Amino acid sequence: MNYLDNADWSFPVPIYYGPDRVRELPGFCKSNKLNRPLLVTDRSSADLPFVKDVLADLNNSNLKCGLFAEISPNPVDKEIYEGKLVFNNGNHDSIIAIGGGSGMDGGKAISLIANNKLNIWDFEYEQNPNSDLKEFPPLICIPTTAGTGAETESTAMVTNSEKEMKLCIWHPNQKPIAAILDPNLTLSLPKNLTAWTGVDALVHGIEAYCVNSLYSVADGLALEGLNLIGSNLLEVYKNPNNLSARGAMLIGSCLTGVSFLKGLGLVHAISHMVGAVYNTQHGLTNAIILPKILKFNEDAIQNKVNSMNFSLFKRPGDFDEFYNQICSLLDELNIPSSLGSIKVNDDRINELANKSSKDSAAHTNPKTATISELEIIIKELIKKAR
Repeated sequence: MNYLDNADWSFPVPIYYGPDRVRELPGFCKSNKLNRPLLVTDRSSADLPFVKDVLADLNNSNLKCGLFAEISPNPVDKEIYEGKLVFNNGNHDSIIAIGGGSGMDGGKAISLIANNKLNIWDFEYEQNPNSDLKEFPPLICIPTTAGTGAETESTAMVTNSEKEMKLCIWHPNQKPIAAILDPNLTLSLPKNLTAWTGVDALVHGIEAYCVNSLYSVADGLALEGLNLIGSNLLEVYKNPNNLSARGAMLIGSCLTGVSFLKGLGLVHAISHMVGAVYNTQHGLTNAIILPKILKFNEDAIQNKVNSMNFSLFKRPGDFDEFYNQICSLLDELNIPSSLGSIKVNDDRINELANKSSKDSAAHTNPKTATISELEIIIKELIKKAR
């Protein structure tokens, strides 16, 4: 397989893959009559070359492109309302969400309320805001990390600043009209973020595959995504300029991102709330939590580990083999072995456990966890996760 070739796919949204495909963005905007796009990204990406290049390409093509770059690593509700004001005051007609998961989630969240007077929490996952909805602005997503897989979905994770909870918002009618996967945009990713976002993609595939429901399409996507990640994550970590491996990782991340339409699990449920309370990096938090949750779920995923072992490590294996290989991979990627090492302390364990139990990802974990069990898990994660 040549990951330096261009390819176009139509599932689950139009996807345009290949090196330098981002340079086609002005033509795509014009062909879809998007004349005043708002580029949304996170603060850490605002001054990076790819943002400046995209802005220059759009404005040099006589498109009136604005920039909103006030999204935090863990997007917060007030930032989404600020983005809506920028969208409306600039008379923008579309949103281009570029960056890692935070930049894309920020753009998707702004798109939900840009033309509507509803509160952002009216779009919470369990809600169904169908009354008085105006048409959503067209949305284009461009990932710059191989990790979140957020580019094909309407869902976005946003922190409710009052509740200190990270919540999922969405609407089934707001899907990106295009996702552009350009591996060149991931070449400048620092080594630590390459590892953290790569493990995030890996966790998506593992948790989605282990959800106990019949969703064969998602299972296939999860396993192929894990295959690409298993073959390329260490390679891009050690040789960051390997564009072909970067491309394979970007596709793998996209596949596992689509697969979690099936659901996620306790890794994400706990990580969401740790991120909301302590503002930790999402992929890194997932990576630390993963082994402990694999152990908790051991009895419930015995029939899954052999397939995952084949996909990730190219050989059969039982649970112990799979668990040990995961831990070895995390060690090679220099993932810390406790939440305490990223400044999560033990004074809010009960709060984290209660909030995690309410996360939608907890509801699709293959094994139900009580509040008491979650408290024990989080306490152990803070001290020693593997």
